[in-house]
Amino acid sequence: MKKVALIGRTNVGKSTLFNRLTGSKEAIVHNLAGVTRDRKEGLAHLFDLEFTCIDTAGLEDKSSLADAMWKQSLEAIKEADILIAVFDAREGIHPLDKQLVKTLRKSDKPCVMVINKAESFKTQDAVRSFSELAFERPIALSAEHALGIEDLYDALKEYIEPESFEEKAEVTDEERAIKIAIIGRPNAGKSTLINKIIGKDRLLTGAEAGVTRDAIEIPWSYKDRKVILVDTAGIRKNMKIINPLEKLAKGDAEKALNYAQIVILTIDAASPLDKQDLLLASQVINEGRGLVIAINKWDTVRNPAPIIEHIKDKLESSLQQVKGLPIVYISAKTGKGLRELMDKVFEIYSLWNKRISTNPLNRFLQKKVESHPTPLARNGRHINLKYITQAKTRPPTFIIFSSNPDKLPESYLRYLSNGLRETFKLAGVPIRIFVRKRENPFANEAVKRGKRK
Repeated sequence: MKKVALIGRTNVGKSTLFNRLTGSKEAIVHNLAGVTRDRKEGLAHLFDLEFTCIDTAGLEDKSSLADAMWKQSLEAIKEADILIAVFDAREGIHPLDKQLVKTLRKSDKPCVMVINKAESFKTQDAVRSFSELAFERPIALSAEHALGIEDLYDALKEYIEPESFEEKAEVTDEERAIKIAIIGRPNAGKSTLINKIIGKDRLLTGAEAGVTRDAIEIPWSYKDRKVILVDTAGIRKNMKIINPLEKLAKGDAEKALNYAQIVILTIDAASPLDKQDLLLASQVINEGRGLVIAINKWDTVRNPAPIIEHIKDKLESSLQQVKGLPIVYISAKTGKGLRELMDKVFEIYSLWNKRISTNPLNRFLQKKVESHPTPLARNGRHINLKYITQAKTRPPTFIIFSSNPDKLPESYLRYLSNGLRETFKLAGVPIRIFVRKRENPFANEAVKRGKRK
């Protein structure tokens, strides 16, 4: 599949165009300059054209972070088959635009010139002025209002074969990529961790907190299994968020968590499992995702024993709803523990997908009720639990049928949940149990007989 990279200065509307082409709101859009920092990829459809679209950081005046961002954009230019140079019709030609054109010409790749924000008559003269940059076919466009998209299609179809729309073979579960989100507080080392895992500097990193903004998906593979690693912005407490961009980045990170299958909660060993870490862990568990805890920067710890004890005590007291959460002590800087981390991820993924047949489940239920009878109902009899079945996986979800489902207390459900986890070796994954009233199979027949009389 062809790759198309969007290249341009900051705040010219590349992310808006990316969202328009991918039919999503994956890229964070704001009127402040320099919102996008890492390059972001998405599947784009433009009528019958299908391609991979790459959003990139904008070219801006020199600084250490700006240089690192532009380096990522240069990598996108190397990877791409086609370039879309995006300019701002409202601002006209900027000195950095001329610098950009020189860079794009050196790439010797097909390049389409897009003059964005050209939705008004006032911008038409500005659009014409861009012809001095000597691109073959400048296109006036408004990514926000979808104006000029047909002209962009005409330009791109010279380089991209239209889709035939033949029926595609269904992808099996084994062929689907496992989506793994890496979350945590700011500056916990999430981007450094992904760079070390994949073996290259794909993501921006820095000593300052908040370098990452967009949730960035990185395709990868581990032991011949497709994986998508999702880097996310650091998540702080709501009360500490003042910058509107940080609020958007936090929302993007939480959305990545919701769509992930497994989550790696990355924690700084210098201040492990504070209130925010535990809040994030609870959020992952409540969403029903598999969770692996990675204690990062372990290479800086001089006296590990009390820290390990503190972490275990915190998990035991604060996350009682999931027993046996896997903890891996790693160093994203040196690579220590990363193989163990990925093995744990796949182990949890397997348990998260585990299915248990009905017969052993009902033998389990009978034994648990015999060992610890259900509470008494108002009629003085014990609540009758008729049978149990697994409704679904991801996470393992069970339904218990009972004559008095509303009377069964949460404490008894926790007792059964812990029993399921211990009996069927489901340590470390969330378990959901629902209690339903079993319908009387003869009730409808009795009603029918009554009507016939």
